[in-house]
Amino acid sequence: MASKDEAPKESGRFATERNLEVPLAAPGEFEPLQLGKNLSVWPPVILAPMAGVTNPPFRSLCRDAGAPLCVSEMITARAWLRGNKLTHLLASSSNDERPRSFQIYSSDPDEVREFVKRLAPGVDHIDLNFGCPVPKVTRTGGGSAIPLKPRLLARILREAVVAAGEVPVTIKVRKGITEDLTTWRDSGRVASEEGAAAICLHGRTAAQLYSGEADWSAIGELVEASSIPVLGNGDIWECWDALRMMRETGCSGVVIGRACLGRPWLFRELADVFEGKDPGPPPTVADIIPIVIDHATRLMEFFGPDLGMRQMRKWGVWYTKGFHGSSAVRESIVRVASLDELKTALGKLNLEESFPIQALRANRAKGSRKQKVILPEGYLENLNDDRPPKGPISQAEMAAWDKALDGG
Repeated sequence: MASKDEAPKESGRFATERNLEVPLAAPGEFEPLQLGKNLSVWPPVILAPMAGVTNPPFRSLCRDAGAPLCVSEMITARAWLRGNKLTHLLASSSNDERPRSFQIYSSDPDEVREFVKRLAPGVDHIDLNFGCPVPKVTRTGGGSAIPLKPRLLARILREAVVAAGEVPVTIKVRKGITEDLTTWRDSGRVASEEGAAAICLHGRTAAQLYSGEADWSAIGELVEASSIPVLGNGDIWECWDALRMMRETGCSGVVIGRACLGRPWLFRELADVFEGKDPGPPPTVADIIPIVIDHATRLMEFFGPDLGMRQMRKWGVWYTKGFHGSSAVRESIVRVASLDELKTALGKLNLEESFPIQALRANRAKGSRKQKVILPEGYLENLNDDRPPKGPISQAEMAAWDKALDGG
């Protein structure tokens, strides 16, 4: 008997057992995701903003695979306003990137207003990060800590919406800090009241990080309570999961995160199932290697040869996860410094091997640990406070953020 993460050998569908009987989308079953007046997204699928991941090279790769809306990695408003070089680079895009979508981060309403005012004229969509669980963010009262103070959340969102004008503004949140300290209901109310075009809910708390299973029932409850579109995020590993989530929760669209790391072709599969078409067989190693080389080339063209190849090391690990003999290959990949070295490392794999089904739901980039969420001292004492919690960012903090984005 196959486990829930293995498909029976006689099945013609490349899917884990839980998804073998999921029907394809019927004609007219799902509608395009409408964000504001001018942005229609079909299929209703969004590449999630991920720090150190959704840079312009990867976004272009996902667009080529069929992703209709690709959000940038989190751009820190304060660093951008202060002229931080790497932040400005990451906030750039190619002339043919449409729609242009950026996620920004700040806990200061004035910073958000100024940043959005400058950014909006050349952008089609803006997302605000209120879900980041990283300790260096929450300990300053940012990210997933902000929704603990609904009045502050409202101030930030209000400034963004006014400054953005006709550009739709969305927000991305988690369920809360812990199961005993949830915030998603207040976040949904604020998003509706302050003019957000949509709210995305990741069905985990900040304490969970990426462990356990995402709570899709919370997404469904938010749909019932909201007057704006709700986007679902969490545990969409296969194209079929997206259909299941939308049917189970009634959400208006799905946001794809870790599942596409080393699998940009997932967006082609998503496009197929939403159009009612079977996505067909999985790619082989021979199919994947040109994608890896193309990705490395785009990274080098954008970041330069040295930084581009250093960035590519983590991607090489994700692309090869689950293949036979890949552990030895990854030992070489984490040291590659050129395209030739990358090609040599990949050449050790069996070119005829298909993408392994056990890798469909394998964790990428994030572990399964939980954490104790760090908040500023006294942060919970006055949850009605609408003042930003942190003073000016230091040069050391900007350097630390640059290092994280640099793959360091």
